[in-house]
Amino acid sequence: MMEPPSSRSLATPQGGRPPAARQSRIRGGKLGRGNNRGYWALVLRQLRRDPVAMAAACILLLIVGAALLAPWIAPADAYKASMLNRLLPVGSPGHLLGTDELGRDMLTRLLYGGRLSLLIGVLPVVVAFVIGTAIGLTAGYVGGATNMLIMRTLDVFYAFPSVLLAVAVAGALGPGMSNSLIALTLVFVPQVVRVAESVTTQVRHLDYVDAARLSGDSAFGIIRHHVLGNVLGPVFVYATGLVSVSMILASGLSFLGLGVKPPEPEWGLMLNTLRSAIYRQPLLAALPGLMIFITSMAFNLLADSIRSAMDIRR
Repeated sequence: MMEPPSSRSLATPQGGRPPAARQSRIRGGKLGRGNNRGYWALVLRQLRRDPVAMAAACILLLIVGAALLAPWIAPADAYKASMLNRLLPVGSPGHLLGTDELGRDMLTRLLYGGRLSLLIGVLPVVVAFVIGTAIGLTAGYVGGATNMLIMRTLDVFYAFPSVLLAVAVAGALGPGMSNSLIALTLVFVPQVVRVAESVTTQVRHLDYVDAARLSGDSAFGIIRHHVLGNVLGPVFVYATGLVSVSMILASGLSFLGLGVKPPEPEWGLMLNTLRSAIYRQPLLAALPGLMIFITSMAFNLLADSIRSAMDIRR
């Protein structure tokens, strides 16, 4: 299973200054916060020059666009079954990608399945990003006993592999999309907290943060104006890498019967229902897995490119 970049690698890349420290020189140091736009413009310029990033972004835009436009571009009804047309091969007349075990059009099911698969893949990461960043900022800036309490509590979640924890939580809550979202969010929050706390700890000891503290600025004001901007970048990059892991875990939960329920189209669930057809129509059974692979790889490559673009040496 593809893994996101570790929190250690984001906090201190090999052979370089920590990303937060590099960004702080641009945003909070000699150049001041007025050059913040210049920094992000430079990051975008680096991304535009990266062919891998552009290819991954185009693939994701195509997949997201096709999923959003599914009601208008799908050639058939995603729920209409026909036992006379079951397991038609790829390229059959009227069914470009064949039909599934119940005779439903595969192209239509894949288009609609992208909606749920992307939703379950992205939404837990977004929620974990917001909650984890807030907790990590608090733990990193306050420090002391508060930091110790928060981080040691979250370390309990690291005693279990992500897959096992997701299956355990989803199994305890019961099958269903909402329970899958809760399970995946609980898996990712501790990981985001660790990255946010690590970067915040680095930033809070920088000179301009100490100067703001000595000038009488409140803790909220310091976090908002001097710390948050430096923390969001590394956490965002890490969260982007988590999307691919989230999609794979969500598909795994659906495959095990702990995620989306039939007859809803979802790539992981489609893999499960097409298991019996793998010997008769192997290409047909592999299509949902291929979509999961392409989407996950695109998110992974885009996250790597963003991290490289933000790794600007001054």
